[in-house]
Amino acid sequence: MNARNSSAAPERSVANVPRLSLAGRTALVVDDGIATGSTARAACQVARAHGATRIVLAIPVAPCSVFADLGGDVDEIVWLETPEPFHAVGQWYSEFSQTSDEEVVDLLRRAREGTKLTHAVADADPLVRDEEVAVNPGPVRLAGHLTVPEVTRGFVIFAHGSGSTRHSPRNRFVASLLNEARLGTLLFDLLTPTEELERANVFDIELLARRFAKATEWLRGEREVDELPIGYFGASTGAGAALLAAAEPDNQAAVVVSRGGRPDLAGSALANVRAPTLLIVGGHDTAVLELNRAAQARLRCISELAVVAGATHLFEEPGALEQAAELARDWFIRHLSVK
Repeated sequence: MNARNSSAAPERSVANVPRLSLAGRTALVVDDGIATGSTARAACQVARAHGATRIVLAIPVAPCSVFADLGGDVDEIVWLETPEPFHAVGQWYSEFSQTSDEEVVDLLRRAREGTKLTHAVADADPLVRDEEVAVNPGPVRLAGHLTVPEVTRGFVIFAHGSGSTRHSPRNRFVASLLNEARLGTLLFDLLTPTEELERANVFDIELLARRFAKATEWLRGEREVDELPIGYFGASTGAGAALLAAAEPDNQAAVVVSRGGRPDLAGSALANVRAPTLLIVGGHDTAVLELNRAAQARLRCISELAVVAGATHLFEEPGALEQAAELARDWFIRHLSVK
């Protein structure tokens, strides 16, 4: 089973979205598992207070002892497992990493818009690996997520920007589209949680670029990669780090894509980048657009600047992220395939 808990502060507010009325309705309350039942009980009580006439609680795992305690607040409970002994919810999951508030907000937005939520299509190749990994770029171990389709034509390493993590819903959405196109992906955090507390580290592009290069070496050592080409995908400051890493003479990156990135942070090293580079920017992200135009002028490799009309920095507008993801996919397929 897979589950994540919500904890981090959201990037944007949902205060302008009208709340659906529960009056006279059945409310389905879903929890990732119950230990004491206190949070599930509170959620059910809130639903009842907002007028729900019937409360159904759905849970994958819980101890038998909690059912009697919840009886007064729930009309029906649906569950999968009641293992004994029961010590903690997380012990019954193969993956129990956190889900950030920004991901929850993004999923709710997509549900309202009717945007595709799945990370795979029915006829996509099965995945031989889809798991959390520890990326070892030197003296520290960084958290990552590796996805390997059964048939793989290349790999793409993702790095987020400041204030985000490997769980970024935007990068995960792009990665899912690449997986469908038979590209493996590695999403990893450039900094440890402790390092992120030091704000200067977030903008230490040389440090981040070294981490990118070391992550490339780590990925090259995985059995599924072998001699397959590797590309880079960077967002915000992660794009500057990706390009700086790609500029090194012995770097193995075959292609680079930046989404809403800061390629200018790579400075004079941009002239040394040899990998074909695509810069994707929102048309309404005017300041970053100008920085990307200036950065492209310094590139000596094959490069394109793709402007997504009407999009702002986070590509939140309907269809904007999908367009950016498709641009990235097509660029990777075109340039990774010729290696």
